[in-house]
Amino acid sequence: MAEARITSYRDGPLLVRGPVRLCDQEGNPIELDRETIALCRCGKSRMRPFCDGTHKVVRFRAPSGAESGRGG
Repeated sequence: MAEARITSYRDGPLLVRGPVRLCDQEGNPIELDRETIALCRCGKSRMRPFCDGTHKVVRFRAPSGAESGRGG
C-alpha cells in the first residue's frame, strides 16, 4: 500500500491502514507496532489516541460519513 487510508466507522473509531507517522502535539513520534491502527473518536478510551472499544460502553454515536451543516 503506497498511501494511508483512513476509514471512519459509524459509532466507532477511525481505522488507519498503511504507512503513517503519528505524533503528539509536540511533534514527538508515537510508536506504532502495526500497519493498521484504530484511533479513538469518542474521547473515552484508556489508551488514547488509540481505541480500546470503550465507545460501545458509553454508547458513542457518530455517522461514518461527514456531517452536513458544518464549516470545514
